[in-house]
Amino acid sequence: MIDEFALENGEKGIYHYVHTFGSSMVIPVTEQKKIVMVKQYRYLNGRESIEFPCGGVKEGISYNDNALKELREETGFSAEVLTEIGEFAPFTGAADEISKVFLAEKLFHSPLPKDATEEFLLLEFSPSEIEQMIDENSIWDGLTLAAWSLARKHFVNDK
Repeated sequence: MIDEFALENGEKGIYHYVHTFGSSMVIPVTEQKKIVMVKQYRYLNGRESIEFPCGGVKEGISYNDNALKELREETGFSAEVLTEIGEFAPFTGAADEISKVFLAEKLFHSPLPKDATEEFLLLEFSPSEIEQMIDENSIWDGLTLAAWSLARKHFVNDK
């Protein structure tokens, strides 16, 4: 998108940015207090990435509905309990996107067909394992790092 703007001093300019309807990031938690993550190949980075399920919101779909859709597509699970725990702007200055983060609990099997362009390997980790992988830079996806910074306080007693 391109916006024209004027500063208080009258100077005019043009601002280029990416417009989105947002994204929903889901942190699925099993009955055993393990956190489900997905491993997928990231073409632009040329390597695999361990991430929380996430996807862009389409026009007319709520963040909550999108979170459940992404959870079902990427993990094969849905959730009886979906709790919004925060939000962040993943690319301030270049995009107007807001990513909302959800905890998904009381998971049950409910797959949706997967996007043919995406392949996921499901993994389960304890909160302390996630912390260790972040320290080792094994988890390097910015969206996942931001979401974990919002979520980690919900797991203080779960090692």
